[in-house]
Amino acid sequence: MKESKQITMKDIASAFGVSVATVSRALQDSPRISAERRAQIQAYAREHNFIPNIIAESLRHSRQKPMKIIGVIVPEIAHFYFSSILSGIEEEASSRGYRIMVAQSDESYEREVRICQSFYENKVCGIIVSQAKDTRNYDHFQRLLDSGVPLVFYDRICTGINASRVVVDDYMGAFNAVSHLIETGCKRIAFYGSPMQLEISKNRFNGYKDALLKHGVPFDERLCGVCDNRADAETITPEVLKEQKPDGFFAVNDDTAIGILYTVKRAGLRVPQDISICGFTNGQRAVACDPMLTTVEQRGPAVGAEAVDVLIAHVEGGIPEGKIERRVVRTRLIIRGTTR
Repeated sequence: MKESKQITMKDIASAFGVSVATVSRALQDSPRISAERRAQIQAYAREHNFIPNIIAESLRHSRQKPMKIIGVIVPEIAHFYFSSILSGIEEEASSRGYRIMVAQSDESYEREVRICQSFYENKVCGIIVSQAKDTRNYDHFQRLLDSGVPLVFYDRICTGINASRVVVDDYMGAFNAVSHLIETGCKRIAFYGSPMQLEISKNRFNGYKDALLKHGVPFDERLCGVCDNRADAETITPEVLKEQKPDGFFAVNDDTAIGILYTVKRAGLRVPQDISICGFTNGQRAVACDPMLTTVEQRGPAVGAEAVDVLIAHVEGGIPEGKIERRVVRTRLIIRGTTR
């Protein structure tokens, strides 16, 4: 009886004690592999329902470019930063003769797994992905890589997977923002971040702490918490104002910063005279609040364009098989009315 479980080229290679490259050549009927070994590997692949990613292989080894479709996984399309990245992805892909297939994980691990499987079955030539907040198991990403599907992570990278990635300089963005708060008079700066399993959260938190250290401001863990959306910010900030009495806030994104802003104003405090606030994104809402928000600009379209460039290089052979590309897009601090 045939197994229904999907296997990868890595599984086949392990069964025969050969490299993934040898399996790939055997499945392509390459004369570099003996006829006997080719027949054995091909028979094993058929018996175990192996489904090769035909499009990715043909793009790597042929000058013809059939069905040049890139799968894109977005945590939240409605989020300004992700939509701006998507805009950069679409524009760059189109200019290079590729189309995109977009799916939203809605911050769900289970949905993310299903999307990866769907993209694989639809024979996309590669996938650009920012992982969901609650993703802690990365087997679905590893299966894609083992099956020969190029992956490029953006924004939320997966450190447990050896894949290319494009990120902004989260550490320096946070470091510069918190330094600005300190240099303009803040002494007790609260930090609102995302869950710490996300690499961006770790990097921004480390930038926050190192800015305090550099400027001789004591670190107080009571001022730090997980809060990465406006609703939560409006819920927890009244207690933070009452118990911890910060004179500044650094938030992981603009929506959270705006939630802080409106809560502070409702408490009868002045911004920035009593409390300064800095966000991270520079979305459209940053200039639609009063006062306008000081924030770190992430340059989403540039991130999207770089991610496409890296993926196409993998697909078309510009980046050698097995090599990992890491690119960093620089941020900049945009100073507006919520800081002194």
